[in-house]
Amino acid sequence: MKYLMAIDAGTGSVRAVIFDEFGNQISSSQKEWTHLEEEGVFASMSFDFRKNWDLVCLCIKESLHVASLRGEDITAISATSMREGIVLYDKNGVELWAVANVDARADKEVRFLKENFKGIEEEFYTISGQTFALGALPRILWLKNNCPEIYKKVAKISMIGDWVLARLSGIIATDPSNGGTTGIFSLKNRDWVSDMAKKVGLKDDIFPPTLETGTLMGSVTCTKSGLGKNTKVVMGGGDVQLGSAGLGVVDVGQVAILGGSFWQQIVNIKSQTLPPQNMSIRVNPHVIEGQSQAEGITFFSGLVMRWFRDSFCDLEKQEAKNQGINTYALLENRAKDIPAGSYGIIPIFSDSMKYGKWYHASPSFLNLSLDPLICNKYSMFKSLQENACIVSAINLEKIEKFTGMKFDEIVFAGGASKGSLWSQTLADVTGCKIKIPKVTEATALGASMAAGVGVGIYKDMATAAKELVIWDKIYEPNMQNFELYKSIKKRWKDAYAKQLELVDEGVTTSMWKAPGV
Repeated sequence: MKYLMAIDAGTGSVRAVIFDEFGNQISSSQKEWTHLEEEGVFASMSFDFRKNWDLVCLCIKESLHVASLRGEDITAISATSMREGIVLYDKNGVELWAVANVDARADKEVRFLKENFKGIEEEFYTISGQTFALGALPRILWLKNNCPEIYKKVAKISMIGDWVLARLSGIIATDPSNGGTTGIFSLKNRDWVSDMAKKVGLKDDIFPPTLETGTLMGSVTCTKSGLGKNTKVVMGGGDVQLGSAGLGVVDVGQVAILGGSFWQQIVNIKSQTLPPQNMSIRVNPHVIEGQSQAEGITFFSGLVMRWFRDSFCDLEKQEAKNQGINTYALLENRAKDIPAGSYGIIPIFSDSMKYGKWYHASPSFLNLSLDPLICNKYSMFKSLQENACIVSAINLEKIEKFTGMKFDEIVFAGGASKGSLWSQTLADVTGCKIKIPKVTEATALGASMAAGVGVGIYKDMATAAKELVIWDKIYEPNMQNFELYKSIKKRWKDAYAKQLELVDEGVTTSMWKAPGV
């Protein structure tokens, strides 16, 4: 039996997951991590590569222990990560500076680029499918302006998943699906466009080789990791795109929603498809050659749920522990009979995607009642589930309009798909059949597929996906609820627009703003 390991470096946690060659999950280890705001640097989200590497190694060792395996038993390893997060290195490959995905420190730099290079964001978006909102150029410019001594030493850039592989193998490289989210990339050519950096006065010689997902890079050289020196290191990819492969979403026209810390709604399209002119959504390279993905994003859905659990549900956490079940499972059971619309509660957290001018209202619950029988933790909990589904439906409608595609089936995975209530709510809100794969940790499975492709266990990513993905559950929409959610969705849109006005007027504070907005 051959074993494959995936490292999944997400926004809220890192995990090491071991699979056998048939796609069966053998073991996993997960550690939460936190990305802190730097002192004196507003809206920053630093990535602590020293502390976080210790967590990666701990996960690797724990997953091996749980599986009763040795490091030498792992045939190959690959990695996936939150996209947009970047790591900068010196000429010796030593990390200098790193930020996580929603680091928004470069507000002044985004404004500078827009004001001094008129039309450049639109020009770059047409090539890359990315705006400056989460792109690497403004962040690197921030570093140049604020930490010139560090900027002078920068010799290479990579994404966080690439950083894991670089730590393991000593080789710095990237793949199209992850590197593409820097915005310094061509959707059509699936490679860096270094002239973008040169045009805005930044170094254009820091871009490492681009390797397609599943490319063999080398072998493990880091003994601290707990892996054997014969374990092969294979290029991975972005979490959403590898998650798509782990869901079997590898053909043009297929749709998936990944319900993790953030929720992503994606539709596979051909690589030559130009992004929409209004910049309403983003477009990224897929891990499948010849394909891109139109993508909507719902911010913080999983993190908001974790905040709600930890802030208001201590009693439920203890009850769940006593019963030996997950706290979310207990909350779902308490909320399952609450009617569609959660008695009118309107959660205000993530907005639908407005990629060209993207910011959120102040987090809040609207329309609360003083009747504790209907307005309580459980109705608020369900309203948060509905909210994630409603924003997902709105983002998919935008993609439908852009691509001209119609779809009635959605593959759903990630932590949220473990919840039967959440899955049924997604079916009811979208009016689509929801398919849940047997392995809900699709992102890690996708990364293990990449590892297997690199050592010849699988022919390619698409073949591996079609061979390994097994369906576990299917949820059919309740069309009566679907009609109700149409009006609830409209009411949510109207309420959110009013809440954004309060932010514009300085009355409330935005949950998150893209740099330059």
